[in-house]
Formats: sequence, C-alpha cells, structure tokens
Amino acid sequence: MRTILSFNDDWLYCPRELDDREPDSAFETVTLPHTNIVLPHHNFDNDEYQFISTYRQRFTLPEPRDGRRVTIDFDGAMIACTVFLNGQNVGSHGGGFTPFSFDITDSLYNGENVLTVRLDSTERVDIPPYGYVVDYLTFGGIYRDVWLRYVEPIHIKQIFVKPRDVLSDAQRLEVDVYVINQSGQAATTQIQVDLTDVGQRAVETITIPARGEQAATLRFDSLPPMALWTPENPALYALSVSLNGDGDTVETRCGFRAAHFSEDGNFYLNGQPLKLRGLNRHQTYPYIGAAAPARLQRQDADILKYELGCNIVRTSHYPQSPHFLDRCDEIGLLVFEEIPGWQFIGDEDWKALSLRDVEAMIVRDRNHPSIILWGVRINESLDDTGLYTATNALAHQLDPTRQTGGVRNFRGSEFLEDVYTYNDFSNMIIEPEQTPHLVTEFSGHMYPTKTWDQEERATEHALRHTRIQNAAAANPRVAGAIGWCAFDYNTHEEFGSGDRICYHGVMDIFRLPKFAAYLYESQISPDVRPVLRASTYWTMGDRSEGGNDPLIVFSNCDEIEVFVGPFRHGRFQPDRAAYGSLPHPPFTVPGLAMHMTWGREFHDLRIVGYRNGTGVAEALYDGEGLPRALVLTPGSAELHADGADMTWLWFRIVDKYGNRLPYATQPVSFEIEGPADLIGENPFALVGGQAGLFVKARREPGTVTITARTMRLEPATATIEIV
Repeated sequence: MRTILSFNDDWLYCPRELDDREPDSAFETVTLPHTNIVLPHHNFDNDEYQFISTYRQRFTLPEPRDGRRVTIDFDGAMIACTVFLNGQNVGSHGGGFTPFSFDITDSLYNGENVLTVRLDSTERVDIPPYGYVVDYLTFGGIYRDVWLRYVEPIHIKQIFVKPRDVLSDAQRLEVDVYVINQSGQAATTQIQVDLTDVGQRAVETITIPARGEQAATLRFDSLPPMALWTPENPALYALSVSLNGDGDTVETRCGFRAAHFSEDGNFYLNGQPLKLRGLNRHQTYPYIGAAAPARLQRQDADILKYELGCNIVRTSHYPQSPHFLDRCDEIGLLVFEEIPGWQFIGDEDWKALSLRDVEAMIVRDRNHPSIILWGVRINESLDDTGLYTATNALAHQLDPTRQTGGVRNFRGSEFLEDVYTYNDFSNMIIEPEQTPHLVTEFSGHMYPTKTWDQEERATEHALRHTRIQNAAAANPRVAGAIGWCAFDYNTHEEFGSGDRICYHGVMDIFRLPKFAAYLYESQISPDVRPVLRASTYWTMGDRSEGGNDPLIVFSNCDEIEVFVGPFRHGRFQPDRAAYGSLPHPPFTVPGLAMHMTWGREFHDLRIVGYRNGTGVAEALYDGEGLPRALVLTPGSAELHADGADMTWLWFRIVDKYGNRLPYATQPVSFEIEGPADLIGENPFALVGGQAGLFVKARREPGTVTITARTMRLEPATATIEIV
C-alpha cells in the first residue's frame, strides 16, 4: 500500500558546495522548510542568497519496501538542484516554484543511505523568472516540504475531480484516474472511488500495459443534493480513490461550484454575479524568505479573507504553497494562479520550462475549488503568439473546466486567453477593449507608502485603492479589481525604496495594516462584524498646513457620530456621492478644524458607528499621542514541537487607547525562555510603531515566555505553548 512520510527532519546543511567525502561535522542540522540564509528584514543585497549549498540526509528506510517503489517528492527548492543517493545521480530539476520527484528505488541500500542535494540558488538566466530584471526575490533553500513516498509498481499517478451540472437538479461528478504500471507485465486492476461524505462508490476495471499508463473516468450520476462551494459556505467533500479495494489509495477534496467569466463583463459564481475585490500576494516573508511552514502560509490566507475582506487573491507571479491553497479552499477565498515569470521571455529552452510549469501547476492544483482562473502568460511580457497559443492549448487540454487569463500591462496586446487580465496603472479604470476584463494590478509602485509616512500620504494611498475599487464596482464591463498588493516585499535594487523593500502593500512586510487596509476591511459584511477605522494619527501638524480636515473614516456602519472631547461634531452618512458603488463607502467628515485652534486643549477623538440606529462600534484616538505601552501579540497561542512550526510575534508602541504610534522610533529588545527560538533582528530598531519577529518551536513541549523591553515603558510579555 501507499505510504507518504514527512521527510523534513534531521537534514544536514552547509552553505557551500561539498562532496560526499566531507564529514558531517562540516554541516549544521536543520529542519525543512529551510532558507539558505537568514537575513534582516531590509537593507540587504540579493547576492547574499545567491550561492550553491549542500543538503545531506542520512536515513534508513522507516518501513520495509515489500516490493514497492520509493520516491522522494520535493514541493519546491530554489532554484535548481541535482540529487544524489549513495553517490548516484538520481535527477536534476531547474525551477523553484513547482514540485518535482525522483524515483530512488534502484539506488537504495538495505542499511544507511546518504541523500545529497546540491542546490544552486543563483538567479539563473536560463530558468524562469530570470533572464532580465525581476521585481521580487527568489530566496534560496529547500523552502517547501519534502516527502518520502512508497507506492506499489501499479499505482495511481494522479486524479482529476470534475463536478458537473452543479446548478441543476441532477448534479454529477466525474473523476479522471490515471494509473501507471512500472512492472514488466500488463495488469488488470479495479479502480474504486468513494465519495465518503455521501456514502457513494463508483468502480471500474482497467488493463494497464507493461511499463505504461492508462486512464479511466468514473462517474457519479445519481448524487443527492450537494452543497455548493461559496465564499460564505465553502463546502468541501472528501474523496478516496483506491486500486483493488484495499490497495494503493489517494485522498483529496473537491467542491461543487460553477465559476465563469462572461462576455457580458461579469464573473459568475454558481450562476450569480460576483464583483471580484482582492489583492496580489507574494509568498515571501521577512528574515526567512519563502521558507514559511504551513501555519504561516495558512495565516496569510486568513489575513486576506478575514482581516482584509478580500474575495480573491492572485498568486503573483508563480504557483504558491499547497498549504496556502488548501486554506483558500477551506475558507472560501477565490484564487487566480499564474506561472512563474516577470516581463521577460527567454529562448526555446526557457519557453519549454515555462510550458512545463503550466503543466506542473495545473496537474498539482486543478482539484482546488478555490482556483477559478489559470494565468498562462508571463506577467507583463510582450506578445508571443507561438508561446501563448501553446500555453493556452495546454491549459485547456489539462483542465477544460477553467478559463485562462494572461496578465498584460499595455493596450492592444494580442488576446489569446479567455479573460483579458490587465494591469491598469492609470489611476482609474480604463474602459475595456475586450471582455471578460479583470484588473489584475493597480496602484502599487504608482504610490508606495510606508507605515511612518505622514497622514496625508497614508490617507491618499487608502483613497487610491478606494477610487479604483469603486470604479471597478461601477463598471458593468469589469469583473473586478485585484490591487497591488497585500504585503510589502523585498526586491532587487532596480525597484523599491532605498532599503530594497517595495512599499506597495496595504499591509507592511510584517502583515500589519496601513490605512489602505482599512478600505478592504470595511467592505466586510456588518453581519460578520462591525468595522470602524479612521484614517488619522490624530495630530495637529501631520498634514500639509496642519489639521485633520477632512477626516476619512472607513466603516461598514450605516452612519457615524463624531465627538472631539466634550464637543459633539455631528452625525454623518457614507460618502455615496463619491464612492456610491462600493458596498460600504467611506465617510468624509469635514469641519474638524474648528476644534483645533492654537492655544486650546487638543482633545481626544471619539467615533461611534451605528447600524439600524444602534451603536455597534466605537473608535478612540488619543489627543496627547504619547507612548503609553509596549504591546506583544503572538500570532498563535501554541506551536507544534516539530522543529519547524513558527508564528508571528508582533510588537507595537501604542497610545492610551491601543493605537500604534507611527513615529515611535526606538529600539526594542527581546528575551525568550523555553523550547523555542526568536527569528529576526534583536534588538529591533522600531520604525513606524509596529513590526514583527517569528517564534520557532524546537522539538520539546513546554511553555515559552517572551519579554520585550524598550525605553520609558514597562516591559511586555507573551506566552506560547509548545505542544
């Protein structure tokens, strides 16, 4: 039977190229996912991660082969590697964003085995996305999970689950099963598919030629009513596919949903128009590059859905972690996934790798109900009729159930895809040349904004996102808009600010909000939770010419009431005249200058949000604006004692009401006790009033206590349980 085991533990690592004669003492012990170098969160050169490193794994097989084949599966390694087992070359792979596997059966020893991975993390011009400049970093390391897989010589290669007629009274399900025979004789096997949640089974017998493959489609034509997968109720169903009843078994999940971009301009989910509103996501993090474990990957999806109120994310500009996509399935976050690249198209060999990436992405991810669109064009590249005819044809062959998009940034681009996906940096919505039309980037580099920028800029950043999302919502020929981008990210010297961060996010690199995040959060349904956020630091002199007039408040409330100290300033309605196409327009509050006269006490600001005439939210802003507390907030209350699990540790300097103070620029130092380590800069030179580190579990259970200290404030503590 099939066995899949985590192969993340007890690797040896050396940040240089070594051969098998080198002793283990030349290495350090690491756990995957692993970055080839831990870096500061900014002010570093991308050359620092560009080197060849060596990973070594000594192992004996954890269970007998019993005639099975043994394969090692890499979810991702950046950016090219050659793998050796017991001195024999078992395979090479170029490309850091898609999975790859090597059959190691014939190189295995009965006792101890030595697996060596020689990893080249240089920015190779022969491998996408490189060949020219790229506006993101491809941090090195075996940065995703690795698995040891046992399979019978006759086993399931892949499955493709296709719900059919999901909006009818006769819902159906088709399951394509691909079986491979690695033996020297033809074989007959019975495929059994169990839709376990509804207790139905389909069976078919096939014959597979020796050293060949055979596919079969099993059908469920008499299903009970299946719940539809929606953003509000992402219903998932479990499937189990096995050979000969109790033989090789693969399990997956599916969702019953119909997703389609129509020529009328709308995107339809389950037959209902849904205006798409989302953000782009890079998979990278401070300090650890892309080597984030499942918890952090899943939490990014939660942030996009629950904190930012997005209904779609674009995986710019490459396939992302299976853990991230699994979480999108579970929470109902739609996904536009695209192949690796950025503006550049290489030679024929380079193009062949791009086609391979199309196939690897779709075969890996086509059972995810969250994915609604395949991106089969290199982001912002010039037209290439031959390449993009081939990528579209391959995508439709591998997955006829989904449409394709191709992200371009110039008008008049050749339209070979199903959806015209366009990066629109006009600071408006350009009237579509083609439909379906989806805006896939806007703002971003047109208006980079830091957490410590003055209120004027931070507010304008938020309003630019507001205007574009409002314009997209107003235009019936535009399916939606995906802003650039969710989180700030590290980049090459040709891009970004002087510290080599692109400050394009509505959140900073630590996943903490800027004012622009409030626009997205405020579009959350008030039935989920009330949102009330003022776009202000509430100071006298942070805007040009001073004051806070007008005050912009992002909220999903029906109306707000504003008080300045003892004075009731007034009651206000959403600004529907300017932003009336948004579900929840922001509020524009004029006239606050009357409360801010020189020589008069600068009072606290109080805002009350009402829904159906009842107060449901309150926001308070300190007129003094002085540091009152250092606050520590763990991203999770517990971690697993596996040597890899980690969570955020956010810290902020706040006023008496808990609002961060953007000009609190002072060092914060940390002490940790217990079976975990801090990852990041310690002490941290705080800028912007907020930042984050990581807490990484060791292999022992226990309580971890972190203490943070800074000048003139009481120490802050937080605890995390390692279980």
